[in-house]
Amino acid sequence: MPFKVIKNTVLLFVLVMISCANLSKSEDKTSKTETVLKNEPQDQVTQNTNIVVGANRTERYLPLLNGKRVGVVANQTSVVFKAEEGSYTHLVDSLVALQIDLKKVFAPEHGFRGKADAGEVVKDGIDTKTGLPIVSLYGSNKKPKPDQLKDLDLVIFDIQDVGARFYTYISTLHYVMEACAEAKIPVIIFDRPNPNGHYIDGPILEIENQSFVGMHPIPIVHGMTIGEYAKMINGEKWLKNAVTCELTVISMEHYNHNKTYSLPIKPSPNLPNDQAINLYPSLCFFEGTNVSAGRGTETQFQIFGSPFLNTNVFKFSFTPQPNEGAKYPKYQNELCHGSDLTKYKTLNTLNLSWLIDAYQNTSDKAKFFNNFFVKLSGTKTLQKQIESGLSETEIKATWQTGLKKFKKTRAQYLIYE
Repeated sequence: MPFKVIKNTVLLFVLVMISCANLSKSEDKTSKTETVLKNEPQDQVTQNTNIVVGANRTERYLPLLNGKRVGVVANQTSVVFKAEEGSYTHLVDSLVALQIDLKKVFAPEHGFRGKADAGEVVKDGIDTKTGLPIVSLYGSNKKPKPDQLKDLDLVIFDIQDVGARFYTYISTLHYVMEACAEAKIPVIIFDRPNPNGHYIDGPILEIENQSFVGMHPIPIVHGMTIGEYAKMINGEKWLKNAVTCELTVISMEHYNHNKTYSLPIKPSPNLPNDQAINLYPSLCFFEGTNVSAGRGTETQFQIFGSPFLNTNVFKFSFTPQPNEGAKYPKYQNELCHGSDLTKYKTLNTLNLSWLIDAYQNTSDKAKFFNNFFVKLSGTKTLQKQIESGLSETEIKATWQTGLKKFKKTRAQYLIYE
């Protein structure tokens, strides 16, 4: 055992020394507290279209972790890919094996292993494999408490996002950055691709409608990676009292916003494949209506329907049943009529036609929308526009001024083309 420890220590020391020799930092132009470790050509493990995620760039971040007490914000998507196709090691296991002083894991919505339902309270616990404490950021507190950070020197954030404003991982990012800024603890982000990073669309959130499913004045589809988004949070002073987080982004190699990226791991229980992830920004509107978006089926966010839609218009049908990620699905055991979008073409814009058609063909329009719709859309205007009979083209025309302004702001924080 002593020989094994000495051997591992020597190997780590050699790796760190090599990494230090090659490490190059470039200061972000927007803030002295931000560092982006940029791409440099090198032989690395690649995954999907030659993209190397931040977690795989160990030579970039190990020197920053050596001798530090580290916390990690992670879930099932926080992995280091191996050379073998489809093979990977969880980031937590990788850091432990590298003898990094990992103190605890912070878990977002759906939990550390990504099994909890949407909206389900996630409890604190212990990781059975490593014995590390797991601190829930989707239970009694969504923001790390000072006593949960007091034994840490830095925090890593490594979670796969899908690029929609109402997907709560970017809200967790906000609160982690805010808590760490207040505690003067640096945050390191291991960047990952945005599978919906090829377009920008939707109404801009109005601050009076701010919630955990929409915290910032951005469109529904923002076209940024987690690393880029964190830079925007800092640069736009969105943290409480305009504090700024000391931020380092471990950027990706070979990524740009127009590259296709097929997620190797489900980012949450109800986004099982590329089709669901692509349709999610458009179909999630139904979560704020009396229409099911397919929870309780095997084609979540690829179908929609309800018992109240006109069967002469909507020929497809399904019956939701409890499954992983939907213990109590909307309309459990009830026949729903709607549309099957499992073969629909890849979107590069938000689709409002499905929402409008469903509203126009429901049995009781007064019961179609619920209070959650305004939080999801970020504005009271969209519901009023649909109720007044505006077309998709007319509605989208009202978004253009806000989108033009957002794109100009967004450009300041991009790391990738």
